[in-house]
Amino acid sequence: MKPPPFDYIRVDSSDEAVALLAEYGDEAKIIAGGQSLMPMLNMRFVLPDDVIDINKIEDLSYIRDDGDALLFGGITRQRDIEFSDLVEQKIPLMKEAILNVGHRQTRNRGTFGGSLSHLDPSAELPTVSIAQDAIVSVRKKGATRDIPMAEFPMGYMTPSFDLDEMVTDIRVPIWPEGHGYAFVEFARRHGDYAITSSAVLLDVADGGEISKASVTLGGVGPSPLRVATVEEGLAGEVGSKELFTEIAEKCREIDAMEDVYTPAWYRQHLAVVLTRRALAKAFSRAANGTGMNLR
Repeated sequence: MKPPPFDYIRVDSSDEAVALLAEYGDEAKIIAGGQSLMPMLNMRFVLPDDVIDINKIEDLSYIRDDGDALLFGGITRQRDIEFSDLVEQKIPLMKEAILNVGHRQTRNRGTFGGSLSHLDPSAELPTVSIAQDAIVSVRKKGATRDIPMAEFPMGYMTPSFDLDEMVTDIRVPIWPEGHGYAFVEFARRHGDYAITSSAVLLDVADGGEISKASVTLGGVGPSPLRVATVEEGLAGEVGSKELFTEIAEKCREIDAMEDVYTPAWYRQHLAVVLTRRALAKAFSRAANGTGMNLR
């Protein structure tokens, strides 16, 4: 299929982009990488009158160390994240997850802000962003505001910013040095959206006691989901195979979505299995868990 007719407008600054969004409202769509928008246009799922190209806004593409967080521009390419030494050192969970995003060709064009704006429940970057408690900055004409990722999803593929707003920056907090991490997903084939994924972060104290945990599931609900019951069950416990097997079973209680390909019970089963594997992997990678045999 071919996209519907639309007016193409290329801008050189955020000021121009938000001014056009204020003028056109729900008649316009932003395009950066186009890896999500173009298929939606081709399948006539979206029918904008105007497409605003923000690729030339150079100050929206960057990765910076802000001390306790990494800062990303909204149109930072996924390829730049993949090959960033800062990301590999400071947010290794994102480095591991980005390798599951599509293929090299899609990562060459796809953007961080675009993935968050599209907000597919199976997409890796939204899942990691929720796991890391990221904060998204959005801008409209005359105003900027920050949205915590916990509040960013409003529904299925629906972010909580207005039609006259655009994502400009993402702040991703850095976990303590030596923390454990793991991103595990199951897809029909490499490069497909995951049926289910599990992103785990663990801060492990001396002796293997888990002092802090973040457990997030992608593909199970209408948006990536933090599993508070699992996180609470891990706090203060010493990591072990038995603990991870028992605690991962809580994922079976999640009200999972289903479609013509995947029943809810299968997503629940995958959530249990992948979370158990991710917990064990993250624990083994933690500085105070490395080399420890899980009892």
